[in-house]
Amino acid sequence: MKIIKSAVMAAVCCAGMASAAVRAEETPQPEAAPTATWDQAANIREAAQRLGNLQRSRGAKGTYDFIAACYKTQGLAENYSAPFEACIAQDYMQTQVLAQIYSRMTPEQLKNLGAPSAPALADAMGRRIVAAFSQYKIPVSYAGDFKKLVDQHGFPIFLALVFPNSKVPTTPVPDDKAGVPHQDNKSTDKP
Repeated sequence: MKIIKSAVMAAVCCAGMASAAVRAEETPQPEAAPTATWDQAANIREAAQRLGNLQRSRGAKGTYDFIAACYKTQGLAENYSAPFEACIAQDYMQTQVLAQIYSRMTPEQLKNLGAPSAPALADAMGRRIVAAFSQYKIPVSYAGDFKKLVDQHGFPIFLALVFPNSKVPTTPVPDDKAGVPHQDNKSTDKP
């Protein structure tokens, strides 16, 4: 059952990017991924640190407000940049975690909170990310490589800050697995 839940959650979390990628394929795509002039791994780690601190101090709504402002401000730049890339990484991490949480709630609970369903949340994120990449003529195919960077360098930091008492993965997600690095739920407490 746990494996099925993990597979379903991985599908939900990546559904937004996948459906948005299909929509983006309907328009001509550039052939080359961006050439970063910055250390992308370090940029993603810093973005994860800021995101974790924001989540702890402002909650989900405050964090999404920050991410929206980040896209708006950094999207004014003429070229794809480290700060704009940080916006995308933060959006992806925040949405993945919230989608996982929301997927465990009933539709009535979500309605009472005024929260979207996990698939709706993931789809909205996918649209934002495709729009962000499209703005700078970055091919949608780059999203997979970018996701791997965030999974490897961002999620361990973000999850450790937001869920400090949980065991957080410190290794990248295997290439054949999608979604958020899963936490090891085995208890280390001795009886």
